[in-house]
Amino acid sequence: MLFKYKFAGNSTVTSTSQKTGLSFAPDTLRESAWFVGRLHKKLSFREAISALHDVVVSDLRFKPKDKTAYKEWVAQNEALFLAEYMAGYDANAANNRIEQIKAELTDVRTQKEKLMAPFYTARQKYFNYLYEKNREAWIVLDPVITIHPDELFFECFSQDESTYGKLGCNYNVFKQLDDYKCGTTNVDYSSALYEEFQKIRDYKETELKVDPSGFTVQTTHEEQYKEVKIDLPDSWVRGFLQVSSAMTLPTIQFDLHPMDIYNICLMLRRFKEKRGPRSLRYVLEPGQPVKVILEPWGKEIICARSIYQGPAKQEVRTWGRRRLLILERLIPVAKKFTVHLLGTGLPSFYIADLGDMNFTLGLSGWTANDWSHAGNFDLLAPRLAVDDNIKAKVFTAIQQDWFGTSQQFAQKLHLEPAQVSGALSAYTQAGRVIYDLNRNVYRLRELSREPLPFDKLRFDNPREEMAAELLKANEITFNSEVLADGSTRLTGTVKATRKTYNTQLLVDADEKIRSANCDCSYYIENKLYKGPCEHMLAIRQSFNKTRITEGFK
Repeated sequence: MLFKYKFAGNSTVTSTSQKTGLSFAPDTLRESAWFVGRLHKKLSFREAISALHDVVVSDLRFKPKDKTAYKEWVAQNEALFLAEYMAGYDANAANNRIEQIKAELTDVRTQKEKLMAPFYTARQKYFNYLYEKNREAWIVLDPVITIHPDELFFECFSQDESTYGKLGCNYNVFKQLDDYKCGTTNVDYSSALYEEFQKIRDYKETELKVDPSGFTVQTTHEEQYKEVKIDLPDSWVRGFLQVSSAMTLPTIQFDLHPMDIYNICLMLRRFKEKRGPRSLRYVLEPGQPVKVILEPWGKEIICARSIYQGPAKQEVRTWGRRRLLILERLIPVAKKFTVHLLGTGLPSFYIADLGDMNFTLGLSGWTANDWSHAGNFDLLAPRLAVDDNIKAKVFTAIQQDWFGTSQQFAQKLHLEPAQVSGALSAYTQAGRVIYDLNRNVYRLRELSREPLPFDKLRFDNPREEMAAELLKANEITFNSEVLADGSTRLTGTVKATRKTYNTQLLVDADEKIRSANCDCSYYIENKLYKGPCEHMLAIRQSFNKTRITEGFK
C-alpha cells in the first residue's frame, strides 16, 4: 500500500543555554493541523516521548545466525578438503598441487579485495548515513500526531508489528499555548530528534511545535519540501486497525504500583530463560494483592501495594513479556500502571498514569503473533450492519465533537446505542476513528489522508470471506434467546459443502462476543485465540439481518 508524504523540510531542534525548540515537520499534503506550546512538565515528557521511541525501534523477532560467510568459506575450501583427504593416494604430488593452488587463490583474493575495497567502503558509508540522517528509511512509518480539543497524542507501531504505543498529553502539560488547530498529521521523526529529546532539562524553556508554516505552499520555495513515498505492507495498516478493535473488547482490569513494574523488569533483566514456558502469569483474587509468577523459573512477585478489586478469581498467562522493558523509563515519573488483560494468550494493554499525560503500551499475544496476522480482533468487535445514512450521521457527530462515548452520540442523534456502536466500529476498522482505552471514548483520527481500501483490508482474513460465501448460500438456521443481563445467546447450524456444523455464541449487550463454540476443526484447534470461525460469523450476520428486517433499534 503506497503512502505519499510531503514534509516542509526536516524536523529540527534549536538549543541554547536558556531554551530548546522542538519543531516537527508535518505532512503538507494533509488537511492543515498545527500546534505551538511551551512545555511545563519537561522531564515527564522527555521520558514518555523516549519510551515512544523505544516502541518505534523495537524488533524482537527471532533473528537466526547469519551463516553466509561460513558457507562461502566451505564452498571455497571444498576442493582443498577433498585434496587433503585423498592426499594418501599420491602425497607429494597432491601437496605440491595444493601449495600451488593456495598461492594462486591468495593472489586472486588479494586482487579481489583491492578491487572491491572502494565498493565496501562506499556501501558502509551509505548505511551509516541512512541510520544517522535518514532513519525513516529504516523505520516503517513516522509517528502519527493527533491534536484534539482536550489533548495532543502521538501513536506509533514497532518494526515487528507486535507493539503499539500511544502518548497522550492534556494541555496542562504546557504552561503556554500559542496556537493550535485540531486534526491529524504524520510528522518527520528522525533518530537525531530523539537524541535531542535527551537534552530536555527543567531549567531550560522547551517549545513544542507542529509547524504551521509548513502548510503555506510557495512555488518558488518548492525545493524546501521533502517528498517521501513509502510502500507500506498491508499488515502494518491492518495491525493499526486491529489495535483499536482489541481495545473495545471486555478486559480484566487492575492497577499496579510503579515498583511492581520495576520488580518485573528487574527479574527479566536478571534472568534469561533457556526453555519454555516463557509466560508471565497473573494470579488475581478479590481483595488480595496481585501475584505475578514468572515462568519457567516459578519466581513469584507479590504486589503488596496493588489489591485486585475484581469480582472473581482469575488466572491469566501472557507471553512476549520482554516488551515490558519499554516501560522502564516511565517508572520514576508514573503514579500507577493500569493493566487490561483480554485473556490467556490474548493481547494486553498497560496504561501508565503520568499525571497530565498517559502512555498506552499495547502488546499482541506474543511477539511472533503480531497484531496483523493472528489477532483478528475486528471480527470480535460489534458487527451489526448499519445503514449508510446512520453511519454518515454518526461520523458527522464525531467530526463536530472530536470525541465521545457511543451512549453520548446515541443521545445526541436519538439513535439506539447498538446502531451507534456498529457505526463507530465500522469507522474504527476503516482507520478513521480510534478507541481511547484510557478515557473509554471514541476519538476522531484519520490514519491516512485518503480513505483506506477497507474491502481489501477487511477480506484479507479468509474466514470472513468464507462467512460471506455461506451467507450467500443461505443454508443457515438459528435460534436466538435474550438473557436477563441483556446478552443474546445464538444457537444454530451452518450447512457447508460436506458437513453441517453446530455453533453457539453468546453476544453481550455491547454487541461483543463473550463466548462461543463450534464443532469445526478450526475452533477445536484454536478456540477463540485466533478469532471466531466462519460458521460463528455467518450465524451472527444472519441474526443481524433478521434484526434489521424486524426494525430492530
